[in-house]
Amino acid sequence: MSDAVAPIAPSRSSVTSEAVRRTLVGKRRGRGEWWFESILLLSLLFGLAVLVTLMVQIFGDGWSVLSDRGTNFLTSNLSSLPERAGVRQGLVGSLMLMGFVVVLAIPTGIAAALYMEEYARDNRVTRFINANIRNLAGVPAIVYGILGLVIFQTRLNGILGDRSLLTGGLTMSILVLPIVIITAAEAIRAVPTGIREAGYGVGATKWEVVRSHVLPYAAPGILTGSILTLSRAIGETAPLIMVGSVTGFLSISPGSFLETLQSQYTALPTIIYTWARRSQVEFGNSTAAAIIVLMVVLLFINAVAILLRNRYDRKW
Repeated sequence: MSDAVAPIAPSRSSVTSEAVRRTLVGKRRGRGEWWFESILLLSLLFGLAVLVTLMVQIFGDGWSVLSDRGTNFLTSNLSSLPERAGVRQGLVGSLMLMGFVVVLAIPTGIAAALYMEEYARDNRVTRFINANIRNLAGVPAIVYGILGLVIFQTRLNGILGDRSLLTGGLTMSILVLPIVIITAAEAIRAVPTGIREAGYGVGATKWEVVRSHVLPYAAPGILTGSILTLSRAIGETAPLIMVGSVTGFLSISPGSFLETLQSQYTALPTIIYTWARRSQVEFGNSTAAAIIVLMVVLLFINAVAILLRNRYDRKW
């Protein structure tokens, strides 16, 4: 009787895995795959070329204004003379609008996402709400401007003020609220179930698990969503024009802080839009300089959010 052992035939799953591996790492490519990859590469290069061209033109036109005037361009108020016009009022107005987004939209959006993911039951009502939130995230910004015009500017004019900073801040907060909810919900949903089970296993309550485990673990993703939120909010122009930011100046009231919020305002995107419509070449250079200032402010805000995200990411 022979003691030889017959070789074991490879399983179907191992054969399939090997075929997939060879396909992924193999050098043979079909003609259709080659054309598709070439189109993707050309699209990337075209987008980069357009971006670089715009950046070179903007810095070429605006750097002369920033180098000649220096900080005077940042500290001067608006003027009909291009050599005197500055962006101080628009810079302050944009930062105050971002304050509304940070104070109103981000906490409200995180709280709504937390409720939908951790507390609300999975039924038709919650699914309907989730579907509508995702639809609202794709609504054009001008629609939110019309909403702010009808509700905040017309209906609540006596409370919020005529073309006031409150009107603009509330409109921008509503504009970015669906984005905050969606990104925060995705970050919370990505938290492993084992973390929640470990908290419940040591006797923690629902709120203790959410506060001490879910939120810190989801913080990097939430902060990433906050970066996207601020990036969209600081560059929007159409909603601000609809609710009165086209007034062209920022009123700093000598009275209370509430009176300041109820006064008229302007923002950097509105200043850029107004200067770009003028025919003087000097205003064209000032427009490019204002765009550079807006990009620097945006990069600074994003850098702060990225540092906070990386801090929480290293912690976990």
